[in-house]
Amino acid sequence: MVLTACDGARPGAGAGAQADEATRTPSAGAAEATRVPGVGDRWHTRIPAASEQVVAVYGEGVNSPDATVVFYEKRGSTWARARSWPAHNGKKGWTTDHHEGDNRSPVGVFTLSDAGGVRADPGAKLPYTRSPAFAAPRWWAESHWHDFDYVIAIDYNRIKGTSPNDPTRPEGRHKGGSIWLHMDHGSGTSACVSLSESGMRYLLRTLDPARHPVVVMGDKADLRRSH
Repeated sequence: MVLTACDGARPGAGAGAQADEATRTPSAGAAEATRVPGVGDRWHTRIPAASEQVVAVYGEGVNSPDATVVFYEKRGSTWARARSWPAHNGKKGWTTDHHEGDNRSPVGVFTLSDAGGVRADPGAKLPYTRSPAFAAPRWWAESHWHDFDYVIAIDYNRIKGTSPNDPTRPEGRHKGGSIWLHMDHGSGTSACVSLSESGMRYLLRTLDPARHPVVVMGDKADLRRSH
């Protein structure tokens, strides 16, 4: 199978070291809200009513590759912040009209249905496909070789219930695809969102199909929009 990863990425050399994890479990009652913090009506209304787990990706700016991933769980009527990690998104930032090769991550709310990677299933609750086909080519920069050891498919222009590396793109190839949460290499991606290995392992073990997890992702300014 031909690798179709991170919008068909072909990363170059020179990426930095993998970002360190910055996990934090808040004290009781801290950082709780009846809405996902920093998300305005435009995007909050697109979170399915049944969703009880949100991976929020807060981009630093529309043209920035830097972001923070925060994991929230719904407890009763409130969203509680559970963990957070430094992260990266598309090397050119964000867009609400993603096209293959634009090196920007798509802004929006997307379900999370399938996972996989080169390495053995770490105890994922999402369906997990282990395959050597996920491996980054060895002609990529060495800093990228482990990017796809663990991946979680973002349900953008893909068919749910298939392996993350299924190349089918219902909206056409021009709209890009194979956009994942995956392991970080220390710099911006082609369209995916990357975070530390420990962060990926935590999400794989925690995201539960029965709780209808979604990712809410974009630059902070766009995420705050009310309409």
